[in-house]
Amino acid sequence: MAGIKVHGSVFSTATQRVLASLYEKELEYELVPVDMKAGDHKKEAFLSLNPFGQVPVLEHGDQKLFESRAITQYIAQEFPDKGTQLACPGKPIAPLLVWKEVEALQFDPPSSKLNWELVYKSMFGMTTDPAAVEENEAKLAKVLDVYEARLSQSKYLACDCFSLVDLHHLPNISLLLGTPVKKLFDARPHVSAWAADITSRPAWAKVLALLKH
Repeated sequence: MAGIKVHGSVFSTATQRVLASLYEKELEYELVPVDMKAGDHKKEAFLSLNPFGQVPVLEHGDQKLFESRAITQYIAQEFPDKGTQLACPGKPIAPLLVWKEVEALQFDPPSSKLNWELVYKSMFGMTTDPAAVEENEAKLAKVLDVYEARLSQSKYLACDCFSLVDLHHLPNISLLLGTPVKKLFDARPHVSAWAADITSRPAWAKVLALLKH
């Protein structure tokens, strides 16, 4: 089997999403660090892999993929018999397709903006914008209300087993639970239980361990 290379940074939520899928699939890989502070992702060598200059990039044989959610789907489909299924075997595919879009289009925008304001800005010595926090907390609360209703009927978002849909949420949720935004999760019992469940998975623990190195 051709080796797998991941070009990225363990501090990038998009890279973390891909690494989580590789650990769930119990696949070996080589991490090729990209120094984003030095701007390596905007240099010619990296742009030859991803012309948009964003991490991560996955190399597998002759395949070169970018966009983290496309990469995780490729991993799930390319290695169906390895590790966790990351799909809903024997179930209609429609909920999986719908809820993957919900994560990307409804959950990710406000959660990413909140993490920028509450987590990353302090790392760069920047000041948090309270108005942006308030605005995006309100947006996220509406999304989590929908999640609460869905999770009252299903253990996970797409079906009753852990799938790519849940995995895609992990990087942003893990950060948010360390901020005051955790109150939005705590106020919704099904969402809170789901978040605790997915963030306690062994594969995700392996991703978090990389941040300590």
